Amino acid sequence: MNLLRFLKPALAACAVATTVLGQTPAAVMRTEFLADPPPTLSSHASTICEAKDGLVASWFGGTAERQRDVVIWFSRYEKGAWTRPLEVARGDEDSEDQWACWNPVLVQPKKGPLILYYKVGPNPSEWWGRFKTSEDGGLHWSKSKRLPRGIIGPVRNKPVALSDEIYLCGASEESSGWRVHMETVRQPGSANPIWSRTPDLNSALDFGAIQPTILVWPDLGIQILCRTRQKLLTECWSVDGGKSWSKMRRTDIPNPNSGVDAVMLKDGRALLVYNPTTENRHSLGVAIIEGGQKWHHALNLENDDGEYSYPAVIQTSDGLVHVTYTWKREKIKHVVLDPTQIK
Repeated sequence: MNLLRFLKPALAACAVATTVLGQTPAAVMRTEFLADPPPTLSSHASTICEAKDGLVASWFGGTAERQRDVVIWFSRYEKGAWTRPLEVARGDEDSEDQWACWNPVLVQPKKGPLILYYKVGPNPSEWWGRFKTSEDGGLHWSKSKRLPRGIIGPVRNKPVALSDEIYLCGASEESSGWRVHMETVRQPGSANPIWSRTPDLNSALDFGAIQPTILVWPDLGIQILCRTRQKLLTECWSVDGGKSWSKMRRTDIPNPNSGVDAVMLKDGRALLVYNPTTENRHSLGVAIIEGGQKWHHALNLENDDGEYSYPAVIQTSDGLVHVTYTWKREKIKHVVLDPTQIK
């Protein structure tokens, strides 16, 4: 009897894994590394974007996170392959010293150039935001500019367009506890973008929350999902276009204090890429969210020893879903999914 009690959960877990992994051949269309071998010992925190002439991606890399040699790398998808990564930003613009670079975010506004946001500084409690632009899809870049005081820019995940000229960014600070706020930028690709920010959406005493990802539900409003120290994702809602937000509250989606990203699909569902556990980053999976609340785990992208983390996800104009993520802190992996095969 004791043996049966032990085996039942294990057998159930195996059955779930078989069902989940059984979907993978149909849903996963392609997997590859952005650079193999990579240009640095460590690679982390990727971003992917559909620019005007194709896919582009970026990440930070160096000897290890926080080290002063960590810079921003960039690659384009051309003729069926990722180009050799090039260094496009380093943390030496503000002083004679070079600081570590962090968390690049690429965005292609409906009007204007491709934008690269990134952070510079000794650690997340003291970093600051910078950005640069490209008129030719990343072949050439403008000089870097520092964001206004009090503005960090999209802290890790992609902004979303509220109109052709207004973008909503998920932001957070770690200097006095983990606190989330939202930032809005008008005319983001112009010479003088106009920024504004909300007050903090949480108290660090209630939730240690950072790095929101944004979902715009057509009939429900705007939902953000946030990484936390509380072993689950939290959420806030706005019904007035991001001007005001509900109190932060728990969801039942697990989170092992690791970044997530989500995207609204053209079929009305939302797709979340996350670590489906409360304890570690050994598994990386995909969940489907419907109606802002109901969610279910759909498939695993990774489930092995090592770290698989910090996903970025988009749906391109052809309907396919592209995910990039950190693979064992060594490389950045790219996975292409067919969302019609994800149930």
